[in-house]
Amino acid sequence: MRFFIVLLALPFLFSCSSETSNTFTEVQIERFFTDSLSIRAITPVDENAVWFAANNGRVGLIDAKTPKLATIHYEDSILAFRSIAKIDKAVFVLSIANPAVLYKIGVENREATKIEEVYVEHGETVFYDAMAFWNNQEGIAMGDPVGGCLSIILTRDSGETWKKIPCDKLPKTEKGEAAFAASNSNIALYNDHVWTVSGGKRARIFHSADKGENWNVYETPIIQGKAMTGIYSVDFFDEKTGVIFGGNWDDQAFNEGNKAITRDGGKTWKLLSNGEGPGYRSSVRFVPGTNGHGLVAVGSPGISYSADQGVSWNDLSTEGFYAIEFVNDTVAFASGRNKISKLVFK
Repeated sequence: MRFFIVLLALPFLFSCSSETSNTFTEVQIERFFTDSLSIRAITPVDENAVWFAANNGRVGLIDAKTPKLATIHYEDSILAFRSIAKIDKAVFVLSIANPAVLYKIGVENREATKIEEVYVEHGETVFYDAMAFWNNQEGIAMGDPVGGCLSIILTRDSGETWKKIPCDKLPKTEKGEAAFAASNSNIALYNDHVWTVSGGKRARIFHSADKGENWNVYETPIIQGKAMTGIYSVDFFDEKTGVIFGGNWDDQAFNEGNKAITRDGGKTWKLLSNGEGPGYRSSVRFVPGTNGHGLVAVGSPGISYSADQGVSWNDLSTEGFYAIEFVNDTVAFASGRNKISKLVFK
């Protein structure tokens, strides 16, 4: 085990409601944590606590605005983290670039019991983008192509071991097709299904209906062809209804070909409010308790909301964020440059 941890604070401590017809007209933004970090990966515990993973090797829990932090080094490298996921008794953080290192942090009553390195991958083109768990045993992480296919690793034993799927079991990618480590939302899970998304040369949906064993790939109408165009985020309400969001990071006001919906599990997609509503956004989420109608999308240009499955949109704030994760039907956490904020929608 070749790592060491510099603890900055010890101990390392660390609800969806029923369906509603309420629509949001405003958002209250409360700063929850401030530091000189790029924070693109968050996972809430409840309305008062949220885990994060960031650059400069920094990971931790913000519990009632009290930061419990650690800085992780791998050999001589200070890692940059953009993927995070949690199960009942552990939190996982995965670094980008070479080497990619995945850590399992054991958690008991919001205290870290141990940290262990559970997966390492070396290679010039290694770059992991997102991670999620179906349940307490089974999880998945995805990254940029290596050897002509997306990098997909799976665990079936609560994150103790991870196995990479060989390229002969995955759809081929094109040169210049990759993914964006913008918000830890390149993966969507529902029941046994998983969807991952790509951008750059192509903007496509990769789908497995059996927890990553077998895969198909589908085309989308999202803008593609340049290095910073494509799909940045995906979310599914059920096994049929999903949304994708992205655009062109180099032209963030451009609002054509940047958001789409599927009603057949990802096989076909239809553009939403094309030429209207928000441009580039890096994270989109269905609002809990709205029967799949409410959507919130965040990005550097601000926070946008739709009450009608993306047909029309309202901009609720111009404050920029990278990622958003809901706690319940009105409360979410959002992360961005140097910050994590608590959002209360009204």
